[in-house]
Amino acid sequence: MASDMLQIAASGVRAARAALNVTSQNISNASTDGYIRRTIRLSEVALGGGFGRIGEFSMSGVRIDGLTRNADAFRQSEVRRTGSDATRAGIELAAYENIEAALEQSQAFPSLTAFENALQQLATDPVDPSLRTAVLEQGRTLSRTFGIASNGLDTVGEGLRFDAAAGVGQVNLLAGQLGQINVQLVRAQPGSADQAALMDRRDGVLKSLSGFADIDTDFAADQTVTVRIGGSTGPQLVSGVAADTLAMTTAGDGTVSFALAAGGAVTLAAGSLAGAAQGLVMVRDSKAGLDAVANNLIATANAAQGSGVALDGTPGQPLFSGSGAAGIALALASGAGIATAPAGAPAGSRDPANLSVFRNAMAGADISGQLSGLLFTVSNAAQGRRTTSDALDTIAAAAKLAFDSQAGVNLDEEAVNLVRFQQAFQASSKAIQIASDLFDTLLAIR
Repeated sequence: MASDMLQIAASGVRAARAALNVTSQNISNASTDGYIRRTIRLSEVALGGGFGRIGEFSMSGVRIDGLTRNADAFRQSEVRRTGSDATRAGIELAAYENIEAALEQSQAFPSLTAFENALQQLATDPVDPSLRTAVLEQGRTLSRTFGIASNGLDTVGEGLRFDAAAGVGQVNLLAGQLGQINVQLVRAQPGSADQAALMDRRDGVLKSLSGFADIDTDFAADQTVTVRIGGSTGPQLVSGVAADTLAMTTAGDGTVSFALAAGGAVTLAAGSLAGAAQGLVMVRDSKAGLDAVANNLIATANAAQGSGVALDGTPGQPLFSGSGAAGIALALASGAGIATAPAGAPAGSRDPANLSVFRNAMAGADISGQLSGLLFTVSNAAQGRRTTSDALDTIAAAAKLAFDSQAGVNLDEEAVNLVRFQQAFQASSKAIQIASDLFDTLLAIR
């Protein structure tokens, strides 16, 4: 009996000491990013009856079954999903705000208004050299602002493509790390501290990966993970030790697409790569809209010029050259070339009839309205993305808070566990002392 008590009490001491170690580990890693709270897993040791044992079972203490990570798979998945959505919305918002800034800071709309005002002022005295020069300079400024706006959009696109390329590189790096972690998990002892640490690393890499793309995970019994990119129906990015390679292709219009080397095309709905791709679509559409306004301005102004005569009585020449916002340029070298008079008018004519045609053509083409509409579309899209981003940030924060409250280290709870396991250690030690005293007493009987 005394020997049984020694064995049982010794197992209790070992279990309490292990529990104290785990509690200390939790406390020391309370601020460690990605650390999941551990608890020790214990089970009763009960042996079957045998020679010299009374009853069907004989109790033999407690044993350590291993460590348990207090991580809820569903909550972890929600943290990855909501975080991926929030990241995509944040990247989209930044891209839309940069597009909006590129268009507004170019001052294209104020320059167009100033150009139209200069035409209106010229109508008061069509032969005034200073008013003609003012129109010419406003036209030059207007063409430059279109070029500035186009260059600004190009800069936004280049930044998005650079970030997307860097993100693709990170995806491939993280996929390779997951393959290595899978190999180590296969070799790790189930329930061991090594396995728990590897699972923390695995989950940390998955969280980082979800920041770049929407992923779907499937965990095996040995805790290795298979990852699909682009959702549950996407191709496999990681399977065991094998990791596919993600690549990015840039189209002629500046937009990007993604594909795996072995798995084929990838359609992303979340993560920074999806946000960058969507931002580039908006850059493309904004450039197309800006080019359309510039081409409309060139065609309208040049047609009006062609219908009248310059100050010297010669037929009006094109006011603008080139095409698109990046190519538009002032073609006239002198204000005297502005065709204010109608066809057939003599040199030095004060007849502003063709200038009226010019202004009516500008109003009829609604160039100001088109440019204003483009700015409104971009601004409205940015505001919509801002609202969406704020909502998704709130959802992601709530998911993270719910997960942290379940899987994070609670110092108050750990402090209670320290006392509880210390008392268990002391009680088991006391049982060893009593068993020793009983054993000594039995040996002393003569």
